[in-house]
Amino acid sequence: MASNSYHHSILFFILLLCTHCAVSSSRISDPETDYNKWLSWNIHRHRRRAMLEKAKPTIQPPSTPPAGGGKVLDYKLRYAEMNATRVRVCQDGTGDFRTIREAVNSIPPNNLRRVIIVISPGVYREKIFIPRTSPFVTFLGDSSDPPTITGNDTASVPGRDGMPLRTFQSATVAIDANYFVAINIKFENTAPHEIGSNGGQAVALRISGTKAAFYNCSFYGSQDTLYDHKGLHYFNNCFIQGSVDFIFGSGRSLYENCHLNSTTKKVASITAQKRSNSSLASGFSFKDCVITGSGLVYLGRAWGDYSRVVFSYTYMDKIVLPQGWSDWGVQNRDSRVYYGEYKCSGPGANSTGRVRWARVLTDEEAQPFIGTYYVEGDTWLVTPSEFF
Repeated sequence: MASNSYHHSILFFILLLCTHCAVSSSRISDPETDYNKWLSWNIHRHRRRAMLEKAKPTIQPPSTPPAGGGKVLDYKLRYAEMNATRVRVCQDGTGDFRTIREAVNSIPPNNLRRVIIVISPGVYREKIFIPRTSPFVTFLGDSSDPPTITGNDTASVPGRDGMPLRTFQSATVAIDANYFVAINIKFENTAPHEIGSNGGQAVALRISGTKAAFYNCSFYGSQDTLYDHKGLHYFNNCFIQGSVDFIFGSGRSLYENCHLNSTTKKVASITAQKRSNSSLASGFSFKDCVITGSGLVYLGRAWGDYSRVVFSYTYMDKIVLPQGWSDWGVQNRDSRVYYGEYKCSGPGANSTGRVRWARVLTDEEAQPFIGTYYVEGDTWLVTPSEFF
């Protein structure tokens, strides 16, 4: 009896061990399986949202009250637009303020109204910061003669405390507030990039607030021109120039009809998107854009392990390297990043030399990235005409 019980115990242990091994092996991460699961989730999520949106009418103007529970701007934004106010900045003293900083500082804490700051043509040598307590700010320039906001701070420049500013604080214009809009503005950081030097990061604009839009704006810099830090962002008809990682950050952003111009002298990267885990919704999507300039460039390099960038309908000049993408020397990122291209053109768009972990997207795979729904714009994007 004891012997029989012993054999049963051994048999039970073997069965338990086999079950454990089977479960453990099923948990081993297969990069291709993980990718397909993510892709399937992304497509189904887009379809589900699209079906919900079809059942609603189109966006009503901000000045129109909601009717019948239809699709409108979110209530905070709708209230702000209905109660907009306007001030003017003129360096010659004919406006309400002489400097942009004075206009921004005049906004009361916890502002609830849209404040349209009309900026007259000119060069404004200012370092500007818009805090979280000042949402709903619009910078409005003249389309025929856009104002330039310029600076030359770098990451290595000492701040007020004597310590280096670092990249985050090097920005000429830094925005922590939500619902920011810029129209017809030039953002600039004139600090040059010296190959091999440290601390040369020089940001023209840092956007850390969510639900921000930029129309007909220009961003000039060298290393780290545009810090697309975090939040939902939309860029339309913008010019972005730099030499190294000149669009970088963890934002979830759509760049539409934008011109990306490289000034690198050797080899660099256009984007450095930072997505540190697979659950983050961040990533850059470029649609109907143009890539030109000097040197040789990667479309992106993986700042984060799960970096995500998609180019669609984009013209790529010969400066784009055949490989297309860089893992920044960390090969275990190859199975985690999401780098996709869809119906791009030009000599730099040839996919035959691409790294094996880049994706040529199908119609279905590209669909979630090529509309303003990618940045949930249906509830917060307002057209530039609303501000004139």
